[in-house]
Amino acid sequence: ELSPFHFPLGDGANDVSMIQVADIGVGISGQEGMQAVMASDFAICQFRHLRKLLLVHGHWCYTRLTNMVLYYFYKNLAYVNLLFWYQFFCGFSGTSMTDYWILILFNLLFTSVPPIIYGVLDKDVPAETLMQLPQLYMVSQ
Repeated sequence: ELSPFHFPLGDGANDVSMIQVADIGVGISGQEGMQAVMASDFAICQFRHLRKLLLVHGHWCYTRLTNMVLYYFYKNLAYVNLLFWYQFFCGFSGTSMTDYWILILFNLLFTSVPPIIYGVLDKDVPAETLMQLPQLYMVSQ
């Protein structure tokens, strides 16, 4: 099994309920109409595009998610470490090191901007390589 997600594939109106309860639903536009496409998370026009959706975009998605989690742990660890050492400086008096607006600005800048830039620009392996070596999908899991 490639993925721990419930990953149904549908191409008609009879598949809509299955797609809606899934973790990730894929709809294929076809002769039966567009109901499955409208209810799905991802839409493709033919079955042959499913391979690229799974192998290329699935690998990139797993890589981005794991790096995002590591980034958030690093960001929070750095900030808590800074607060910890500040307590030695102020004699454990409980005074606040930063104003609330600085903390909000810190979280806004270091929580939203770097992951967005990283998510848009990062592709660790080219799409052609991922299509030729499907086992790389398992490495990203």
